[in-house]
Amino acid sequence: MSNSKRILFLDYLRVIACFMVVIVHVTECFYAQPEGVILSSESNRFWVSVINSICRPAVPLFVMASSYLLVPLPYGSGTFFRRRFVRVVIPFIFWLVMYALLPPFLMENTGWDGVSENMVKILYNFTDTSGHLWFVYMLIGVYCIMPIISPWLKQVSKKGEMIFLGIWFLTTFHHYFKANLGGVVGEATWNEFHLLYYFSGYIGYVVLAHFIRTHIRWSLGKSLAIGIPCIVIGYAVTAGHFYNASLSTTDYYAAELSWRFCTFNIALMTFGMFIILRHVDYAGKIVYRAVNSISGCSYGIYLMHIFVLVFMFGWINPLLSFSTPLTVFATATATYITCWFLTWLITKVPGGRYITG
Repeated sequence: MSNSKRILFLDYLRVIACFMVVIVHVTECFYAQPEGVILSSESNRFWVSVINSICRPAVPLFVMASSYLLVPLPYGSGTFFRRRFVRVVIPFIFWLVMYALLPPFLMENTGWDGVSENMVKILYNFTDTSGHLWFVYMLIGVYCIMPIISPWLKQVSKKGEMIFLGIWFLTTFHHYFKANLGGVVGEATWNEFHLLYYFSGYIGYVVLAHFIRTHIRWSLGKSLAIGIPCIVIGYAVTAGHFYNASLSTTDYYAAELSWRFCTFNIALMTFGMFIILRHVDYAGKIVYRAVNSISGCSYGIYLMHIFVLVFMFGWINPLLSFSTPLTVFATATATYITCWFLTWLITKVPGGRYITG
């Protein structure tokens, strides 16, 4: 497809969001322990808080990038699901099996017993070493809801869409209310579906992407004037909460509360980044050729990167242990480039797209 027919900023967005995901997973090497959130030094606590927090919008940005083009559906639901199955589900199944087969020999030393346990587990969920694949389950769910909300998006007014987004934004405070008050607005041990449950979650990012594409025509100056404060406020809450919580608890749910993707702080950061990145339209041949290539490989990079990251961190961390941020960015960069190259190679093999998407 020629550059003139592409929405350029979405390629840049995917490239940036994919790198952010890799950075997030590198930082986990510094705090995620079997016994909970444990940071070995105040330096690590600071850098994990600072670096990981700025990258948390990566997942919502990916959801919005897909939704920006796909809702309302540009073609029939049959064609939509067929294309999504080939593009997303088949590669997902391949890598789900790979994460069940290889880690018991390469990472866990559990051998065929570990393989057997993993093969049973992938019948209903991801394995312990493929936690990042939670995103694909969620994304498939988002795709399943798109044909249902598309008719509404075709006929809803701007005001109606704003009302939905306003209610959805209220739900982004839910985790904080629940953490401090327990069950709220109808939640109980016998009912987890609270009052605003059906307005919550990633569907809000789907609608937000459509709203931005349809109704927001801001200049770069206005986007910066609104987007930067959204990013700063959201980031301050995100990083500040994790830093303070990690001082007093090792519980993942409590420490990572502000890192949840459907919290108000992450929503603010995501909105700010998206409306600013929307103005990126540089189509210079050398730069955009690389961006376009990485963007096309981003799903494959995401699926395979944990395999590469584990080995890169084990090699780089001893060399750069004097600097946490340098270790994080060196590991992330090496992992990212390696996965890009491997994905690109696989796409050149007949049928390779069934593996990389």
